[in-house]
Amino acid sequence: VSTSHLQLAAFALGTVGWILCTVSMGIVEWRVWHVANTTIISSGIAWVGIWKVCFISYLHVSPGYREQFCHKFSGYDSFIPHEIYAAQGLLLIAMFMGLLGLAATIFALRNVYMGITHKTLIAPFFLGGGFFYIFAGLCVLIPVSWNFYSVTHNQSIAFPPSYYMPSSPAAQEAGAAIPVGIVAVILLLLSGTFSLSYRFPMTANTIMK
Repeated sequence: VSTSHLQLAAFALGTVGWILCTVSMGIVEWRVWHVANTTIISSGIAWVGIWKVCFISYLHVSPGYREQFCHKFSGYDSFIPHEIYAAQGLLLIAMFMGLLGLAATIFALRNVYMGITHKTLIAPFFLGGGFFYIFAGLCVLIPVSWNFYSVTHNQSIAFPPSYYMPSSPAAQEAGAAIPVGIVAVILLLLSGTFSLSYRFPMTANTIMK
C-alpha cells in the first residue's frame, strides 16, 4: 500500500479528468460567435459546439424552443469543418480510453488494498491504466488545440440557410468547453504519468518467487 500513493492520486485525477472530458463534449460553447446582424440572433451571440449550434432568438424560429434555437449537426453535413469532425471522433475515443484507464487502475488498487501482492496482477494494470490515461489526454488535446487555433484566426463556417447563421462572425472567442478540455488534458496526462511511475516493491518474498 505504501508504494501506491501516487497511483491512488492518479485514480482521483483520472476520474476528474474523465468527467471533464465528458462534460466538454456536451458543452455547446466551443466557439462563441459575435454577429453584427441581430435580426434573428437577438443577443448577437451564437454558440458553436461540436454537435450543434445555438443562439437566442425572440422570433421563435424553432417551434420546439421559446427563445433558444438549436440546430444539430449530422454526419452528412459537408459544411462542418475538419476540426469539429475531429473533435467528435477523438473525444468519443478519449472518453472510452479514459474509462479503460479507470477500470485498470481500480483493478490494480483493489489488489493492492486487498493484499494481493502478485506482480503480474498489479504492475501491468497500473502501466496499462497510465497508457490509457495518456492516450485519452492526447485525444482531447488535439481537438481542443485545433479549435482554439480556429478561434484565434477567426475562421468561418459556411452554414446553410436553414441554420440562420452567418458564414463568418464579426469576431469570435473560445467558449467554456475549451478551458474545460485543457484542464481535462492536464489531469489525464498527470494521471497517466503517476500511473506509469509505479514500481513493484522488491521484498524477500518477491525475490524468492
